[in-house]
Amino acid sequence: MKKTRLLLMLLSSMLACTAQAKTNQVGVALANFDLNFISILRTQMAQELEAQKLKGQFSDAKGDVALQVQQVDDLINQGVDAIILNPVDTQGVKSMIVAARRANIPLIFVNRKPEVKLEGATAYVGSDAALSGTLQMETLAKKMNYRGNVAILMGALSNEETCERTRAAEAVIAKYKEMKVVEKQTAKWQRNEAVDVVSGWLLNGLPIDAIAANNDEMAIGAIMALKQAKKTGVLVAGIDGTPDGLQFIKNGEMAVTIFQDAKAQATGAVKVTKAMLDHEKTEAYNWVPYEIVTKENFQKFAQISQK
Repeated sequence: MKKTRLLLMLLSSMLACTAQAKTNQVGVALANFDLNFISILRTQMAQELEAQKLKGQFSDAKGDVALQVQQVDDLINQGVDAIILNPVDTQGVKSMIVAARRANIPLIFVNRKPEVKLEGATAYVGSDAALSGTLQMETLAKKMNYRGNVAILMGALSNEETCERTRAAEAVIAKYKEMKVVEKQTAKWQRNEAVDVVSGWLLNGLPIDAIAANNDEMAIGAIMALKQAKKTGVLVAGIDGTPDGLQFIKNGEMAVTIFQDAKAQATGAVKVTKAMLDHEKTEAYNWVPYEIVTKENFQKFAQISQK
């Protein structure tokens, strides 16, 4: 009897050790590996997953919402323990939330806030998109002496960030009688798309004093188009504070960008995921602050991006 009890105790101990040794699997579904900001997110998340002793599996939706839905289903079917999601379409996330909930898998959104209320084992880690648009446009308006024509380069129309940043910029412009929006068009977050859009504006003789882009990549595209057309005197603003964007700030070619801390968002998303897996209390919304970047203070942010 004593031997049986001892064997049972040893077996129980071995099972406990095996359970403790299990490495949780985290599926990371990203909208598009090719986007500069998302590339930074991906790199930092990979590092933080390793630091938290979690195994990560990354998928690239290539900007295709249907593909991302399928990728999330695949991750669930593979038995991952949690999913970090950077959605292609912030309006089209309901089916993925339902699927994760049915499988009892925590779902953590990063960088792009879903346009639904988050409940249960769901969370968001990122920044307030509207605030970045306000900060960008107020800084740009001051540099314009609160007068002139503004053109807005918008991100993908399916993204909450695009709507919020654009709406906030328009609200700032509406405050000043001698400022107005003369054009707004999507360039889908892409540098090359922005070159084409801005080149078209210039060819049509659109009177532009400043261009407010929803991200740095499109701002850089705008600068390239202005250079090609040998058009000077147009102020260009971006959002994100990516390494490329900071270089254009340093060179004096971009007037302002709004630093969105990709590394803090990535690290925060993994930490919230780990807390959920450990059944610790978490917040539904976890905010990472923005900061204004100009030529006067860009060095501080260049150092952050190099860490």
